[in-house]
Amino acid sequence: MDLQSGKFYWPTTITNKPTYPPLEEDVSCDVLIIGGGSSGAQCAYYLSQDNLNVVVVDKREIGLGSTSTNTALIQYSGDKMFFELAQTFGEDRATRHLKLCEQAINEIEKAAKELPLDCHFTRRDSLYFASSLEDIEKIDREYNLLKKHDFNVVYFDENKVKKHYPFYAPAAIYSLNDAELNPLAFTYGLLEKAESNGVRVYSNTEVSKKKIAPDFVQFVTKEQKTIKAKHVIIAAGYEGLEFKKEKNADITSSYAIISNPVEEFWYNRTLIWETDRPYFYMRTTHDNRIIFGGLDESTSFVDRRDSMLLHKRDQLVKEFNKFFPNIHFKPEFYLAAFYGGTHDGMPILGLYDDHPNCYFLYGYGDNGTVYNMVLAKIIRDLIVQGANPNLDLYIQTRSLR
Repeated sequence: MDLQSGKFYWPTTITNKPTYPPLEEDVSCDVLIIGGGSSGAQCAYYLSQDNLNVVVVDKREIGLGSTSTNTALIQYSGDKMFFELAQTFGEDRATRHLKLCEQAINEIEKAAKELPLDCHFTRRDSLYFASSLEDIEKIDREYNLLKKHDFNVVYFDENKVKKHYPFYAPAAIYSLNDAELNPLAFTYGLLEKAESNGVRVYSNTEVSKKKIAPDFVQFVTKEQKTIKAKHVIIAAGYEGLEFKKEKNADITSSYAIISNPVEEFWYNRTLIWETDRPYFYMRTTHDNRIIFGGLDESTSFVDRRDSMLLHKRDQLVKEFNKFFPNIHFKPEFYLAAFYGGTHDGMPILGLYDDHPNCYFLYGYGDNGTVYNMVLAKIIRDLIVQGANPNLDLYIQTRSLR
């Protein structure tokens, strides 16, 4: 799958990129992780804490899939609003999901402090604003439900938004203690940490043929090397759908631009997004750049996605200038990328009868890094302990309300 195109920012921030060899021999292991991006690295990090023989393979150089274009706004709130999730799944289950995402941010922060690479994890607050007068009701309902369940949020009316930001919004939710990070450095750091605990990582190793038995799964690479594993985690991002189609998943296209270093920012360098769909979003980076994205398209065709890239780049600059006319935004980097979501608003952990001992991690949605951490922990528990109390939220057979 041709995941993205453009001029990418995150690879330029890595000065001593770790290197990993291709697999050149037959191996056996307890757990095979297919995919060395964000989700695979998070699984490897958790599993390396147990006495397991773990192997990670990626068909590319490690980290050069969607992780290279992940904009990495680290938030517990997602594309589908809390009150909407409550309508779909019930208030108790929706609350449990958001609490797990909030906990995952804490665990990402803890992991970041242990890593050999600095991924520039930084706590940031978020502003989620009503895109129109009609959306004030959505903001009100969302705020009231968040407060009911003790999330750390503040209500901003029109005047309070105006006091802190140069753009108009009739209402907003100000959420405390979200975060931002460098997703590529985070991924490399997780894998380096996992390697130090005995995990073996191989790049440029593409699996093809497979044999599934009741007590093991065997893959053969394109170089005719075999990998035999008791458990397999398919953590291949959007390319996971090439291993197993999932009807709840949806692939579209998204665009983002990254500025030159700038000298001024907005209030508290908050993460900013809105109620409109598709929405605009923005964040800052450790080296004083701005990431601004949006203008999503429903297409899943590469040629169509990429044909619009330069036009979308220029259009995004114009849209940013509407928000912050006094900040000079020069798009030094820009990208078009596939973006995966789910129809019901929850990420998916796929457990399929025709793939015993396989775990399909579909951390799809606008909080992919957070969802990956939630799902990686559940998969670790399923492998090590045989159960996790939150599997019902994410398994593909989950029931609606």
